[in-house]
Amino acid sequence: MSDKQTTPKSTGLTAEGAENAGKGIKNKNSADSAVKQKFGFNWRGWLNTLSPVIALFVVFELFVLIAPSSFATARNMEMIARQTTIVGIAALGMTLVIISGGIDLSVGSIVALSTVVIAWLLQSAGAGPLTAAIGGVAAAAFFGLLSGVLITRLRVVPFIVTLGMMLVVRGAAKGIGREQKIDVDPAQLKWLDELLASVPAERSWMLLPPGVWMMIFLAIGMAALLRYTRLGRHTFAIGSNEQTARLCGVAVERVKVLVYTLCGAFGGLAGVMQFSRLTVGDPTVAVGLELNVIAAVVIGGGSLAGGEGSILGTLVGALIMTVIASGCTQRGYPNWVQEIITGAIIVIAVALDRLRHRRAA
Repeated sequence: MSDKQTTPKSTGLTAEGAENAGKGIKNKNSADSAVKQKFGFNWRGWLNTLSPVIALFVVFELFVLIAPSSFATARNMEMIARQTTIVGIAALGMTLVIISGGIDLSVGSIVALSTVVIAWLLQSAGAGPLTAAIGGVAAAAFFGLLSGVLITRLRVVPFIVTLGMMLVVRGAAKGIGREQKIDVDPAQLKWLDELLASVPAERSWMLLPPGVWMMIFLAIGMAALLRYTRLGRHTFAIGSNEQTARLCGVAVERVKVLVYTLCGAFGGLAGVMQFSRLTVGDPTVAVGLELNVIAAVVIGGGSLAGGEGSILGTLVGALIMTVIASGCTQRGYPNWVQEIITGAIIVIAVALDRLRHRRAA
C-alpha cells in the first residue's frame, strides 16, 4: 500500500446538475421505475399530485349531501372563494419556504403589520390606496428579508428565528397603531374595500371578486416560477439535500433570503386582502393564521422535510380548509369542532407524508 494520499476527483457537478436534482426526477423504487418504463408515466407521482384534488372533491360532495339546498349554491361558492383568498395568498409564499426545507411562523403577524401600515399611510400620511398597499407589502417583505438574513447569517434554525420574528413583528404593528385599531375614512378607501366584496350585478361578468382573481393570477405566476426558473429548481434542490445543492454550486444563502423575502411579500399581499375585508388596521388580527397557512401547504402535499410541494396542491389545501369551515358553519357546528377537524386533517396529512417517505427510502 502507498502512503500517498489521493484527493477526491471532481464529480463534474454544476449548477445545472442542481437544477435537475431540484426537479425531483428520481426513481427510488424499482417497481415504480418498471411501471414508468412500461406505461410511460409515473403513476405514483400522479397519484400524489391528484390526491389533494380527490380529497377536496370528497369533502365537497360530503357537505353537498348533508346540506344540498344551501351548500352548492353560487352565492356559497363565491363566499368560499373569498374566504380562501387570505390564507391562499399567504400560502403561496409559504410553499416556497416549505419546499426549501424551512418554515415561517411570523406570517400571521406580518398580515397584521400590513393592515396597520396601510391604515396608517391612508389616515395619517395622506397616501393614496395604491401607495398604501405597496407600503404594506414593502414593510412585510422587509421583515421577510430580515428573517432570511438572520437564518442564513446566524445559522439558526428557521423555527427559532421566525418564532422570535412573530413577536417582533406583532410588537411593531402594535407600536405603529399605539395598541389600537386604526380607523380609516371611507372616502380614502376607494377601491381597497372592493377587493373581496361580493361582485355587484353590473359587474357580473367578473364572476369572482378582484381579490380572488389576483390570487389565481399570482398562483399561476408562482407555479411558472417553480417549474421554469432557476430559482424554483434551486429551491427544490435545497429542500431535497442542502449539502448536495451547495456542492453543485447553488447559492444556498442567497436563495433562502429571497425565498423568505417572497414569503413576507405574499404575507403583505394577504394583509392587503385582510384590510379590504375589515377596512381597519388591526394589530391583533390574524393571530394563529400561520397555522392555517402551513396546514394548507401540508394538506396540499407539501412535505415539512422539504423538497416537495406544489402551488396547485397548496390552493387545493386552502380550499379544503375553507370548505370544511363553511360546511361546519352551515350545519351549526361550534368553532371548536372545526378546529378539531382541521387539526386532525393536518396530523393525518403529516403522518401520511412520513409514511410515504419511509416506504420510498
